[in-house]
Amino acid sequence: MRLHLRFISLAALLLAATAVSLSAQEPSGSPEADVERSSVSSPRDIPISAFAGKSQLSSARLSENGSRFAFISWQGEKLVLSIHNSDSRDQLAAVDLGTGNEFRWFRWAGDNRVLISIRSHAAGFLFLPISRLMVYDIETQEARYIGFDRQGLEGDDILHVDPAGRHVILSVSKRAFRNPEVWRFPLDGSGEDGAERILKSQKDVDEWWADDQGVVRLGMSFTTGGSVKIFYRPDASSKFERVTKLKNDDEAGRDAWDVMGIYAGRDSGYAMVDSGDGRTILREIDYPTGQLGRIVWENPRWGLDRVMMKPGVGPLGVTFTDDEPRTEWFDPAMNRWQKALEAALPGSRIEIIDRSGTDRMLVVQNGSSDPGALYVFTPAEGRLDLFANLRPQIDETQLSETSAHSIRARDGASFRAFLTLPQGREPRNLPMIIMPHGGPYGIRDTMVYDDWTQLLASRGYAVLRPNYRGSGGYGDAFEQLGDGQIGRAMQDDLGDAMDWAVGEGYADPSRICLYGASYGGYASMWGVIRNPERWRCGASFAGVTDWEDLLKYDREYFGRHLMGRRDYKEWVPRITGDEEFDLSTISVTDQISRLQRPLFVAHGTSDRRVPISQFEDLVSEAVKTGAAIETLELDDNHNLLKEEEELKFLEALVAFLEKHNPPFAE
Repeated sequence: MRLHLRFISLAALLLAATAVSLSAQEPSGSPEADVERSSVSSPRDIPISAFAGKSQLSSARLSENGSRFAFISWQGEKLVLSIHNSDSRDQLAAVDLGTGNEFRWFRWAGDNRVLISIRSHAAGFLFLPISRLMVYDIETQEARYIGFDRQGLEGDDILHVDPAGRHVILSVSKRAFRNPEVWRFPLDGSGEDGAERILKSQKDVDEWWADDQGVVRLGMSFTTGGSVKIFYRPDASSKFERVTKLKNDDEAGRDAWDVMGIYAGRDSGYAMVDSGDGRTILREIDYPTGQLGRIVWENPRWGLDRVMMKPGVGPLGVTFTDDEPRTEWFDPAMNRWQKALEAALPGSRIEIIDRSGTDRMLVVQNGSSDPGALYVFTPAEGRLDLFANLRPQIDETQLSETSAHSIRARDGASFRAFLTLPQGREPRNLPMIIMPHGGPYGIRDTMVYDDWTQLLASRGYAVLRPNYRGSGGYGDAFEQLGDGQIGRAMQDDLGDAMDWAVGEGYADPSRICLYGASYGGYASMWGVIRNPERWRCGASFAGVTDWEDLLKYDREYFGRHLMGRRDYKEWVPRITGDEEFDLSTISVTDQISRLQRPLFVAHGTSDRRVPISQFEDLVSEAVKTGAAIETLELDDNHNLLKEEEELKFLEALVAFLEKHNPPFAE
């Protein structure tokens, strides 16, 4: 158990024949660290508010030399970039990013400046998204735009950042729908007057890449037919030559050219590519020829999630996920420190989320029943400073562990599911919530901490999260089992998960409800309509209610750029399956008159992914047919960014479940 303002002594460890004592100091200067945890006697005493609001500390990033770090967090309705001194952890600045709807990402430029990407939708460009780049200067505490006063749609395409933070190199066009040029912009406030053009636009190039020294080395063009042309040069004095042309259906070729890094003096780089059976592996690529080289990393069962790169060097390590995320370092020093941190914080999952060489690291500790904490690690001093708990109001000892299980579907397919049992209750004949994830394709649940799971478990429910067919992470064959199976075999998998839970004795078959968000919301609504004999109730946030209408909306949503149109063409057959299939037969709005079970439906008014019209049409049809549904409209988007709106939703959700599926009754 971690308590704020308490010294935590950690084990002395022998590393590289040197005894290194790691000690976690009490946090200081952090607004998060000033909050004492509430003393609770049971999980039900944890307030619902403790589970609401997005915890953004995992976004923390170190400056160039590690002397400072920054992260984003919500303060009321505002998103704030919080900048801290790594030694004292004192706050140096708090940058107001507004409501968060415009913020995209941030990154450091040296140690004194932070680059911030924002996005908006302007009527002058047919409401297409426009991105701009800003720089925040810590010394002057001023923020200003980087780029031209008048420019195209993309203003945050960074090719290179000077390590000292003096300038940034951007790929940018001065007018919309024109090929980009490459410009070096100073970060000292001189604006476009001090900008220097490095490379003129070229007719066939829509996007540029530079090496780790800022030399533009690679370009791509995207044709209306979906093909891609690749241009490359070995150095600044050479001309660009066309390497290859990739056709629209050449998925393997496209993967190879998902550029991860180009290095000065080298013609080879690295690519995350498909192994042939759905696993992602890491290989070298020769840029002048486009040929793939040796395999740098692969796991016989699991695909690659992320590669940790070091400029000028290459990959230092990778992450992959089986039932939970794993880290494998190639770099011996990083591997030693990973093992040291795991030994110092036993029973936890340790992730080094950022590093400045091996001089300073940001470390997140968490687990399936632990929301986690952020530490600042200084290896040379053997010092591990607790900065903040990610959920300061929650005592993790009152939360529930999660276990992984394999479930066999009725057609013989097998899928994984994650079971979380409530504390203090015999694990027999429990009320249960089956929670399908969103997506649905290529997404999966894992054994990581999940706010909504722990909230429901704290209220006395067993929670089961099945990775039904179509989920990602288990290879192409399993994902493709979901093609054309929305509302059909995918739904059967949820029923089979229920049968497994009942058969194992965990769940009372008369007290099982469905709840999910996005696609999971659809599956929950459709489940209680399709199989009322199985489910006691259903609840949805941001769920799809009409597939035909959503596909019409997605034609515009995906079709705003060339790659999006390709995604849309792949998305449609995965939903429909048989071209003759009538989507109205699996759409909630069209079938709402069949509803026999209690149903709770919530939606955000500013949802761009599943538009509010889906919710409104369902409500209208329910009124016409006399179907009784409980509804909640929220002033938020698809991701529930506002803490007060998420709290409003969670309070309504818990009240609905406790009313229709009492956790301690019967």
